[in-house]
Order: sequence, then C-alpha cells, then structure tokens
Amino acid sequence: MKKKYETMPLDEQLIFPIYICSKELIRKYNSLLDKYGLTYTQFVIMMYLWDKKTSNVKKISETMLLDSSTLTPLLKKLEKKGYIARNKSLMDERNLSIELTKEGKELEEKTSHVPLEMEEICALNKEEVNNLRSAVTKLLTRIIEENKNENN
Repeated sequence: MKKKYETMPLDEQLIFPIYICSKELIRKYNSLLDKYGLTYTQFVIMMYLWDKKTSNVKKISETMLLDSSTLTPLLKKLEKKGYIARNKSLMDERNLSIELTKEGKELEEKTSHVPLEMEEICALNKEEVNNLRSAVTKLLTRIIEENKNENN
C-alpha cells in the first residue's frame, strides 16, 4: 500500500523551493536592512511609498495583500521611526492618508544599495529574473483569482 504522500515527495512539490527561497531571501534582506532598523516588509512598504509619494491604508493593503490588522502595526512602527506620517484623509475620515516625511525621503537614498546588493547575491541574469518574475506573477494571479472564487 502506498503512503499518502509517496506520489509527490516534498522535493518534487512546487511550494517547497518557493517557501525556502522566500524565507532565505527575506533573511538576506533583513541582514542588509538591520542597520536601518527596518524589516523586509517595512522596506517594501517604503519602496511602495517612494514610488507613489503618498497613498492610503486601503491602497497599501491591496497592493501588499496585507489585512489591516497586519498593516497597521507596520505603519505605526514606520511612523514612530519618523519615516511616514499617518493623517486622516480630508476626503474620507475613515481612511488614513500615508505620506513620507523628510526622513522617509532621505531613507530612500540611504537604502538604494540594498536591491542592487540583492541582485548580486541572487546572481541571476536579466532574462532569468524576468522569466522567474513572470512565472511567479502568473502563479500569484491564479491563486488570487482562486481565492476570489472561493469567497463568492
């Protein structure tokens, strides 16, 4: 009689290398970001804000796929560090407007080397990066669609 998981050993499953890779990449990022007092998730939020200049909790939540109970403490920590300001929106008081502070803008320059160092650590060429990003994005899109279908 075959064991339940004998037909698909762990090393043949798609999720396992993605999980391990994600964990190790985040560990590497965190080691580079530690001197700035940032976690990888906080850094991603800052990169989003550097790109958008200003946003709100709802948009950040949707982009990062984080619920407000996870996002709010992250934003509070970034505010406490002086990198962002959280203000009630003039259009809708239920939503907080998130803006970069002077220190938050300066942090972009200070941490600009981090993505470049990660590129070196990964040692993938442009085509490999594009193919991997494309495949993972396609997978993520399918999972998000599946989740929407389950909730309807």
